[in-house]
Amino acid sequence: MALQKTKYIWMNGEFVEWDSAKIHVLSHVVHYGSSWFEGIRAYKTPKGTAVFRLKEHMQRLAKSVKIYRGQLPYEVSELIESTKELIRKNELESCYIRPVAYRGYEDLGVYPLNCPIDISIATWHWGVYLGKEALEQGVDVCVSSWQRLHNNSLPSISKAGGNYLNSQLIRMEAIQNGYTEGIGLDHNGNVSEGSGENMFFVIDGVIYTPGMDSSILEGITRSSTITIAKQLGYEVKEISIPRSILYTADEIFFTGTAVEITPVRSVDRIKVGDGKAGPITKSIQKAFY
Repeated sequence: MALQKTKYIWMNGEFVEWDSAKIHVLSHVVHYGSSWFEGIRAYKTPKGTAVFRLKEHMQRLAKSVKIYRGQLPYEVSELIESTKELIRKNELESCYIRPVAYRGYEDLGVYPLNCPIDISIATWHWGVYLGKEALEQGVDVCVSSWQRLHNNSLPSISKAGGNYLNSQLIRMEAIQNGYTEGIGLDHNGNVSEGSGENMFFVIDGVIYTPGMDSSILEGITRSSTITIAKQLGYEVKEISIPRSILYTADEIFFTGTAVEITPVRSVDRIKVGDGKAGPITKSIQKAFY
């Protein structure tokens, strides 16, 4: 899906025209993947445009940078206000929002701390990530041959750009083999997450999701899903999920900013439940929207 240009991108405190938002080719990020980002959605509501958990996303961005011994050059409150102003200037009622912090131009060794941390925010219209029918009919996925990152190699709780080289391998392999998405296992062979989504499983009316020890990103839509599920009266357990559960669970669904709440209808060509969104998945979808 090609990006749909908007008027402005916010860069280091200034609103820059879309085509003029550029960085130097010798910026540290280009060579070493030293970036951190967020994916956020703004929705059109009866009360106007509303950004979903904007504060929590910006706080996570700051934490992602901190893990790599850096600090954002702006306060979270400033980034929140700049995001809202950017949406207004781009005249968007609903949109996808991409803040990205990155180590810029100064030095070009592996050691990064001599380089400044720059930050940009972009907004554009973006539809359903895994296809229009995915939210209702579900998606076909596979277990990837690529393993997710070990927590002691690269910290999965930091939403770092370099981590997504692993995600790209998982997604490319899945699509090339005729699936919509791939699932990565952790270093113990347990379920971790999709290339860019957290996962939930329903077994005998109980909801399960991999814990932080399974090399997952601490998803904000994931945390909202847990809250919603508990409010609806479901029991939610965060535990290690063996691969075999992928083939025996009653329901499986993805969560994330891009996918929102998307059911999985098959794994490795084995049907999940009835091969469509299950009743618990539907109830959580309804409450989420």
